Order: sequence, then structure tokens, then C-alpha cells
Amino acid sequence: MKTFLTTTAIAAFALAAPAMAEIRIGASLSATGPAAFLGDPELKTLEMLVEDQNARGGLNGEQIELIAYDDGGDPNKARTFATRLIEDDEVVAIIGGTTTGTTMSILSVAEDAEIPFISLAGAIDIISPVKPHTFKTPHTDRMACQKIFEDMQKRAIGKIGMLSGTDGFGASMQAQCKDVAPDYGIEIVADETYDPKDADMTAQLTKIRGTAGVQAILNPGFGQGPSIVTRNYRQLAIDLPFYQSHGVASDGFIDLAGAEAAEGVRLPGTALLVADLLAENDPQKPVVAAYKAMFEEKTGTPVGTFGGYAHDAWLILTDAIGRAGSAEPAAIRDAIEATTGLAGTTGIYNMTPEDHLGLDLSAFRLLEIKGGKWTLVE
Repeated sequence: MKTFLTTTAIAAFALAAPAMAEIRIGASLSATGPAAFLGDPELKTLEMLVEDQNARGGLNGEQIELIAYDDGGDPNKARTFATRLIEDDEVVAIIGGTTTGTTMSILSVAEDAEIPFISLAGAIDIISPVKPHTFKTPHTDRMACQKIFEDMQKRAIGKIGMLSGTDGFGASMQAQCKDVAPDYGIEIVADETYDPKDADMTAQLTKIRGTAGVQAILNPGFGQGPSIVTRNYRQLAIDLPFYQSHGVASDGFIDLAGAEAAEGVRLPGTALLVADLLAENDPQKPVVAAYKAMFEEKTGTPVGTFGGYAHDAWLILTDAIGRAGSAEPAAIRDAIEATTGLAGTTGIYNMTPEDHLGLDLSAFRLLEIKGGKWTLVE
């Protein structure tokens, strides 16, 4: 296997399996740029799984070639690479779209070409309304709102302040939370935003703290912004429950925010973050344990949620190709849509023609940071 640059003008890369490879899988990931903390483990995961699959004889007796490009989080590059993957590289399916923005660019190209596409981004707009050839592995931002509001209900929290990033994910989750809040008796009494490049959010937090009746704060966003918000929150000594989104569900968030600042933060996450705490009879435990062990041995770095999204996309795709007995795009699409009871690191997938995610709220684990570690909220 080898890695090589496809152009000198564009930061792109490809991982090629042996020359006899017959099944070509494409990927456009944000391995560099502002979303690299998401895209880098996604790329490493796909490289690792392709290598492992080929070492075990490939898929349906054929070797697999992964052709991956680094879009750097740029939607325009993602669109260009999606077109190249389909027209020049002749892939049978695409995995990628590290962010919502790059996903929407890839989606439009894949749908026009009728090529199966599995996104690794969170916004509900990716799969609602359902698009024939587009699927995804992470829980939606709407589901994250619902999981958080369920916990707020249990804690008798009725009025909250929101501080949201203006990036695609943050803006989408802000809108989804506003939409579902009344279903849980939640009133959003303060609603502030920040640019992902902002270096300080104390002004917005101070306004929220000063809002009459506010009982908790929710921060929809991803990247470095939520870490800065968390540090500012602690610096202001705000004594209110604090919630983050699954967009920061990784050890990297704790490292950036600082364990002391992140103490007590709650968010919805995946089984991967609490692998050692899963019950022995948990149906996700075997796949979570296997991926965790393989990734950490291969990379020497801790496993995380975002690599897990890529793992599950690969699992869904190879399971579909295996069941279809064909690597034709139409057959793959139909088989993905018929996925049932497939345990991944993010949840147990049950796709239908009406649901191209296949996860429900039970797949989310409500987590709390204690002593710099992830713990399960009972």
C-alpha cells in the first residue's frame, strides 16, 4: 500500500491498495484545516480498515482501493473532489463530508451521479428530507437537542440560555434546539452566537448569566470555539449546569478546555468514549472494543468519536457490498437502505427507505466529565 499526491496544486492524497484492486471506494475528508481534529482520525481509520480488509482477502474475493482527497474543510474543494472521484476515479461509493458544509457539496454531486454517499457530519438536513443515495453515521443535531433536553427535564430545568457557533453545525443545531425545546417544556430565554474564530466569549456569557430566570447554558458548536466558551464559563465562575453538543465529544475537547474548566460538563456522546464502562452484555461492546484496540495500536493515539463515524460508514458500506454480492452502485445503495441490526461504534443501525440514519435516541449515551474523564450519567 502506498500514499501519493494526486496534484501539486491541491492538497490531495490517495491511499492505493494492491494494483489488482477491483473495488474502488472514494473519500473526501478534512484531514487538514480547522476541522482536522475530525478529519484526521477519520482518514486514519479508513486507511487502517482498508489495509485490514485487504489483508483478510478483500471483499467478495476482490481487493479494495481507497482513493481519498483532503478538502481541508473547503466546500468548493469537496465538490471538486467528489466530481473527480466519480468521473475520473470511477468509485462505486463515497465516504466523507467531515463537516456539514463539505457534506452538502459532496451530496449534490453524488445524488446527480446516483452514487451511494455516506456522510460523517451531524446536521439533520443531510438526511431530512431523505435523499435517495445519501446516508450518514453520526446522530443528528436534532437528536442531540432532544437528548440534552431529556436530561434537563429530569433536573427540573425549564429556562436556558444558548450560545451557538455560527458555523454550519452550530447554526443548524441552534435552529433544531429552538424547534424542539417546546416539546420538553424548555424556554430559551437568552440566545447568543459567536464566530468560530473568536478568541473570547465572556461578553455573551455575561449577558446570558444576567438574564432573569436562566437555569442552564447550552453551547451548540464544534472545533475550538466550545473549548474557549468552556474556559470563559469557568473564569466567570458561572454556577449553572453547562451542556455541550456531540460536536466536541472527544478527549481533545477536554485537553483544549482543560480538565478543571470542563468539570461537570454534560453532553450526548457515543459508546466509544466510555468503552471500559459498557456492560458485558452491551451489543456494542465487541465492536467498540475491537475498533478501540486496533486504532490505538495502529496510531498510538486515543480512539475518539469522529474516527468512529468513519468506522461505522466503512462497516455499513462493506456489509452492504457483502450482502448485495455486487459492487454496482445501485445494488450497494439498495443494500445500505436495507441495513438491519448492524452494531457499530455509534449505535445499532436500522435503515429504511424513510430513515437514512437508522439510529434512535437510545444510541446516544449522556456523558459527564469528571476528573478529566468521561463518565456515564445514570
